[in-house]
Amino acid sequence: MSNSIEKRIELKAPISRVWRALTDHREFGEWFRVKLEAPFVAGQVSRGQIAYPGYEHLKWEATVQKMEPERLFSFTWHPYAVDPAIDYSKEPTTLVEFRLEAKGTGTVLTVTESGFDAIPQDRRFEAFRMNEGGWAEQMTNIQRHVEHSA
Repeated sequence: MSNSIEKRIELKAPISRVWRALTDHREFGEWFRVKLEAPFVAGQVSRGQIAYPGYEHLKWEATVQKMEPERLFSFTWHPYAVDPAIDYSKEPTTLVEFRLEAKGTGTVLTVTESGFDAIPQDRRFEAFRMNEGGWAEQMTNIQRHVEHSA
């Protein structure tokens, strides 16, 4: 098993549009399916409620790491932390990075989630497997969002 997941997609939208979809907390929430309480701020925890069907009972929590305009947005979180009976706060986190590159009039978006080797072994494989599928779906979601909305 790999330590990281990487997904790459070419979007028919300018880099400024993709950046806004990633870093405006309301827009992020629309395509990522989470209702966030406040704007993203580097160095601060972002909290909210998952809005994905079947997971609405779960809280969202991520610590924003970097916001380098139109280049890099990153946060750390507890991957696939879906059992409300478990306190994941003592576990290591993974790092999620959204990297943007202009390509013609569009944008190449690369999402990388790394650090799975530090996740406790009893849940590492399942967290990796579920997030691998989750990121594939999220790439489709952001593509639909930026290519079909202003």
